[in-house]
Formats: sequence, structure tokens, C-alpha cells
Amino acid sequence: MKPFRVLIAHAQYRQRGGEDIVAEQEAALLEEHGHSVLRFTRDNRDIEEGKRFKTAMKTIWSRDTVDGVTKMIGEFQPDIVHVHNTFPSISPSLYWAAARAGAPIVQTLHNFRLLCPQAMLLRNGSVCENCVGHVPWQAVVHRCYHQSLAQSAVVAGMLTMHRSLGTYRRKISRYIALNEFCRRKFIEGGLPANRISVKPNFAALPPPDPKAKRNGALFVGRLSQEKGIDLLLAALRLLPRDIAMPEVRVIGEGPEFERVKGHPRTNMLGWLQQPQLFDAMRESAYLILPSVWYENSPRTLIEAFGSGLPVIASRLGALAELVDHGRTGLLFDPQSPADLAQTICWAEAHPEAMRAMGSHARREFEARYTPDRNYSRLIGIYRQAIESVHTEAAA
Repeated sequence: MKPFRVLIAHAQYRQRGGEDIVAEQEAALLEEHGHSVLRFTRDNRDIEEGKRFKTAMKTIWSRDTVDGVTKMIGEFQPDIVHVHNTFPSISPSLYWAAARAGAPIVQTLHNFRLLCPQAMLLRNGSVCENCVGHVPWQAVVHRCYHQSLAQSAVVAGMLTMHRSLGTYRRKISRYIALNEFCRRKFIEGGLPANRISVKPNFAALPPPDPKAKRNGALFVGRLSQEKGIDLLLAALRLLPRDIAMPEVRVIGEGPEFERVKGHPRTNMLGWLQQPQLFDAMRESAYLILPSVWYENSPRTLIEAFGSGLPVIASRLGALAELVDHGRTGLLFDPQSPADLAQTICWAEAHPEAMRAMGSHARREFEARYTPDRNYSRLIGIYRQAIESVHTEAAA
């Protein structure tokens, strides 16, 4: 196979997160397989404070992006343009510049931004789908983006304008949804079903020692409302006082740090580097993933599966598909702290069953989440995107 020339576009987040890591990992994966990769990046930390009007205009349309992308494509001649995040410092003007140059465009749907200005389909701690398939005016009314009327209006305006222009339906050759649940949700929101492929994220993790001692629960993630911190702490308060289990180890940082740290049943480890994180995963008996929003493809889950760690997750959105109840983990009602408490009690009372689920989780990882599996699927999607552009050009 002739190597591809891939232009990767990504607006890096102010607070580094999973999307930034995935963009970097996929670029490195392509380079490892001999493909030429050029990066078009912007850093959202460089956005100038106090220049709100200028920022708002560039969020909707960026002349700098059009000029920069047009020049890069002219010089690099990519076979594919793979976009991860355009918000806010790149803007959807990138799609128009790339399409005008005849380049096939692939967009990974890391979050729900194209359906929801807030990007998480979450309001007041609960799932909200009011804007799915509709003009997102309610996001402005409820100040969903950064609790700001003005900023919510800018994001809603960007979405409305580019939907009207047909940017999302006509300029993008192929979308990548991270699981079937997300694919269905984006179709419901108006994206063309025949252009959405499914490819999860990946991780590179060696097999865990099947004989290693495992003990206790682990939480990994941002310590914030959407990650189910209230739910987790409420469930821990409901555990029987005489239950023989160690404190739940907590890895992460965020606005709820002090509250989590002060709970008598938690052991706060803070933020850890990946080697220490993976050590904790290989030593724990199960991971608790109590999110109250529609997680897309949490790296924590993939890394847990790769570490042979079963996952106790909310029966919500994609998590209900990613965790096979009784096989790779356990599911609980995200509206019920009591159900989570009962599930934890069951896990503590059945360590061998949880270990068996961990073995199944590792097999699931090898079948779906390794770099080799990911690379094969990604190249297949690139070929589909290239073929679709050639077909349209010939029509």
C-alpha cells in the first residue's frame, strides 16, 4: 500500500485532555506505519483575553485558518485532511478551505459539540438533549456554555450558521464516531448516516500478570460534576459500616478535589503520571466509572480493560454498550446511589468473579482497542473518504 500524506488539524485545549492525547497518538501511529504527517495546530491557551469580539468572529469564521490551510494543502498535497477539533481557534472555515482544494476531509467526533454548544449534552447535572436536531436556542437561554449568555450565543450562532450553509452535511467526507451509541445520536442530530463510521480510541498496554494480587476499588478522572462525583460519594456513604474493603483510591484533579479528599472512604492520590496510573490499575480489583453524562469513549475504560481491570459503570449512553454486564464489568442505575453501593458490595463479596471479568476485559481490549486494530480501521476510513471524493468528482 502506498503511504498516505495526512494533514492533521487540531485546536489544542486550554486544559490538556483526552482529545489532545488521541490526536497525538494517531499522528504518531500513522508515522510509525510510514505515512507522512503534517500538523496544523492552534493552541486555545493563546486566545487573547479581553478581545471577545475578535474571538467570537474567529470562532465562526477564521481568515487566518483559510489562508494557513490553503497554503499547507498547496505545499504538502495531502491525500486526506483529518480534523480532530476546530473549536474555537481554528473554526469551521477549515472545512471550506480543504474542500475547495479538493482534499477529502475526515472529522473525528470526540464530543457532542455539533449537536450541543456545551458539547456534553448535560445541564444542571443531568442529561439534556433539547438541542439535538434543533436550532440550539435553548443553550443560549440557559447559558449552557461557560454560564455566559454572550458566549453561548456565539457557539449557537456558529452551529446555526454552518448548519444553514451545509458545512457539516456537504463539506466533510467521513465522520468517525467513537461507538455505536454516539453514531446513532449524531444521526438523530442531523448528520448523514452514510458518512459516519465507528472507530474507538486505543491504547498500547502489555498484558497484565494474571497471578498478580488485586484489591480494592479505583476511580480515575477529572473530579467534577459530570464524572459522577456526587453519585460516588453518596454511594460510599451508604456502604455498610462493617464492609471489609479498603478506601477507594482516587486519581485525578478538579473542582471537587477537597470534597473527595475529605471523605472517610477515599484515598486521594491526586494526579499521577501514566506509569504510576497503570500500576494502580493492575493492583486494583475494579474501576468505578460513575459518569452522569454521555461519555464518548473514555480513555480510562480502555486503559482499564487493557490492564485486565473490570469496570463498574453507569448504565447510561455508550457506557451501557461498552461494558458487557457480568462479563467485562457491572452496570448500575446512575440515578441511584443505593444501586451503586449494592454493586460495590457485590464486587467485594465476589473477588473471583471480578477477576474473571477482568480477564474478559483484557480479551475485549485485544479485540477492539489495540494500536494495530485502530490503524487498520483508520486506514479503511481514509480510503472510504478518498473514494467518496473521487466518486463525487466523476459524477
